[in-house]
Amino acid sequence: MNFDRKKYSNKLLMDLYEGLLRPRMIEEKMLILLRQGKISKWFSGIGQEAISVGATKALKDEEYILPMHRNLGVFTSRNVPYDRLFAQFQGKIHGFTKGRDRSFHFGTNDYNIVGMISHLGPQLAVADGIALANQLGKESKATLVFTGDGGASEGDFHEALNVAAVWNLPVIFVVENNGYGLSTPSSEQFKFKNFIDKGPGYGIEAVKIDGNNVLEVYDTIDRLSKKLRKNGGGPVLVEAMTFRMRGHEEASGTKYVPKELMDHWAKKDPLENYERYLLKEKVLTKKDIEKLRAGIQQDIDTGLDKAYSEELPVASTELEITDMYYPFEQKVVEESGNFSEKRYVDAISDGLKQSLEKYPELVIMGQDVADYGGVFKITEGFVDKFGRERIRNTPLCESAIIGIGLGMSIKKRKSLVEMQFADFVTCGFNQIVNNLAKSHYRWQQNADVVVRMPTGAGVAAGPFHSQSNEAWFFHTPGLKVVYPSNPKDAKGLLCAAIEDPNPVIYFEHKMLYRSLTDEVCDDYYTTEIGKANLVQEGSDISIITYGMGVHWAKEIMGNNPEISADILDLRSLLPWDKDAVRKTVEKTGRVLILHEDCLTGGIGGEISAWIGEHCFNYLDAPILREASLDTAVPFSPPLEQNFLPKGRLAQKIKDLVEF
Repeated sequence: MNFDRKKYSNKLLMDLYEGLLRPRMIEEKMLILLRQGKISKWFSGIGQEAISVGATKALKDEEYILPMHRNLGVFTSRNVPYDRLFAQFQGKIHGFTKGRDRSFHFGTNDYNIVGMISHLGPQLAVADGIALANQLGKESKATLVFTGDGGASEGDFHEALNVAAVWNLPVIFVVENNGYGLSTPSSEQFKFKNFIDKGPGYGIEAVKIDGNNVLEVYDTIDRLSKKLRKNGGGPVLVEAMTFRMRGHEEASGTKYVPKELMDHWAKKDPLENYERYLLKEKVLTKKDIEKLRAGIQQDIDTGLDKAYSEELPVASTELEITDMYYPFEQKVVEESGNFSEKRYVDAISDGLKQSLEKYPELVIMGQDVADYGGVFKITEGFVDKFGRERIRNTPLCESAIIGIGLGMSIKKRKSLVEMQFADFVTCGFNQIVNNLAKSHYRWQQNADVVVRMPTGAGVAAGPFHSQSNEAWFFHTPGLKVVYPSNPKDAKGLLCAAIEDPNPVIYFEHKMLYRSLTDEVCDDYYTTEIGKANLVQEGSDISIITYGMGVHWAKEIMGNNPEISADILDLRSLLPWDKDAVRKTVEKTGRVLILHEDCLTGGIGGEISAWIGEHCFNYLDAPILREASLDTAVPFSPPLEQNFLPKGRLAQKIKDLVEF
C-alpha cells in the first residue's frame, strides 16, 4: 500500500492514526460483549475503517454525514461520547433513541450525523435534502452520504444521484465497495465493472480510490469537499474499494468468502499498514502506540461503566404513544375579513399561496408543478410569484423527493410534496411509513413534510389513477391524515397541515376540484386537525363519512326527507374525532359508516370496532358499512359506478332504519 503524505503535518497524520485505532479497539471490545450476550447484534466494519475516518476528518464538523452499519469511525471521529454510544448499543435511555432502535439506526443534530434505516437506500435522498437546504440558504457546505455496493442496487440510489445531478446539489456519494451484499458477490449484484462507470451516465464526476488507504481517502474527500463548497454544487460519486473482514453481521460468518480472497485483503488491513508506514516515517513510535492504546482503552472502559450502570428502560405507554409525534399544539387561526366564492381547486391553491407567503422556508416539489402548474393547474403562476428555488419541478422519483423533504426538515425547512396522483405514492411508500413516520419516535427529529394526494374515482381514469389509499397511512403511527370534503375545509386543513411540524398526508378528491364551490375566507386561516364536522343534524340515524361520501350522503338524504340523519364529516382520519363519533352514536343509536375506499381493511372497520367496544350500550341496530367493492377500480363508467358505493347507499340506509 502506497501512502503519500504530501504536505500534511505530523499532527494530521497522527490524528488519522488515532482515528483508525479508536473504532478498531471499540469493535474488538464489542465482539467480546456480543459473545457475552451484553449486546444483541453487531455489524463489523473491521477492515473498512479508513473510509469512515478519512472522510469524516476531511469534512467540517458542521457538515452533515449520513453513515451506515459499518461506519463506527464516523461517530468516533465526531467525538460522540462513548457512554451514549454504548448505551445506544445496549438499548438504554441514555442512548440516542431511548432504547427504541439499535446500533447506528439513529441521528444526532448535535454532531451533524443522520443514521440509516434498515432499508439501506433512503438516506441517500435525505442527504440530497440537507444539501438542498444548504444550497437554498447559501451555506457553503458539503454533505456526505455512504452506501454499500449491495445497497446501491436499490432504486433509491439512482433517484438520489439523478436528482442531485439535475439540481446540482453539493453531495458526496461514497460507495463502499466491499465485494459482497451480505453473501451475494458483486458479480450477482451488477454487470458493470466499477461504480465510477455510472458517473458519466448521470453527468457527474466519479472518482475511484483505495478505501483502505486513509491518506488517500482523506486527501480525496478534502479536495472534493473544498470544490463543492467553492462552487456551491455539483455532486460527486466516490467509489472506495475495500473489503469486509467479518460477516455482514456476526451471526452470518464468512464461509462464503474464498480463503485466498480473505488472505489477500488481510494484507491490506488499513490500520496495520498505516501504522507500519508511520513507524517507518518516524512519525510514530512504539511508545506512542502503547500510550494511545492505554488512553483509548480507558475511554472505552469509562464509557462502558457508565452505560452498564444505567438500568434498562422502564416502559411508559403514554410516553411511547406521545413520542410518535413532535410536540405541537395547534392554535387555530379563525376566519376573518372578506369571503368569496371559491372552487375546491381554488381553495387549495389559495392555501398554498398564503402558506408560501407565511413560511419563507417552505418549498413545493413535484412533477410538473412549476411552469405547467401541475396536472390540475393548482400551482399555475406560482413560479412567477415565488421563483424556481421554491417551486421545483422534480424528475419522476417519488421516493427521492419525499426523502428530500426529511432532509430539509433536518435543516429546519418545510416541504410540500405533490403526488401527481395518490396512486403514485407507492413509489415513495417506504420513505413515508418508515422514514417520515418513525423519525421523531426514533431520534426526536420531526419530519415537517406535507404530501398532497389527488385521490378518488368517478372520472373513468381506471385502476392506476383512481385508488382511495388513505387506509394505508391510517394504519401508520407517526403520520397525520386529513381529507377535506369542501372548499372551506380544503383551504383550512391544508394551511393547518403545512403549519404542523409533523408529517401530514393530505387527500384531495379530484372529482371535487371544479364541481364544488363554497364561500371561503380570502385571508389565511386554519381548521383544527382531529376535529370532525357535523354537516347535517338528524335523529334517526348517524352516517359517519368523509370526502366524497359526505356529498353522496347529503344527496341520498335529500331524496329521502322522511329519514332524519346526522351526517358526520370526519375531515381528519388520523387522528379521528372519537368524541364526535361517540356523541352522534349516543344520539341516534343507529350507525352507517360510509367511505369510497374498498370495504375490506378500510377505515370504517376500525371505527366500527371502536363503536362496538365503547358505545355498544347505545346501539339499537348493528353497525353497517358501505364502501366500494373489493376490486381494483375499473375504467369503463358503468363498471366504475357499480364499483362505487353510491348506488348501494339508499338501500343500506333503508336497511338500517328498518332494522
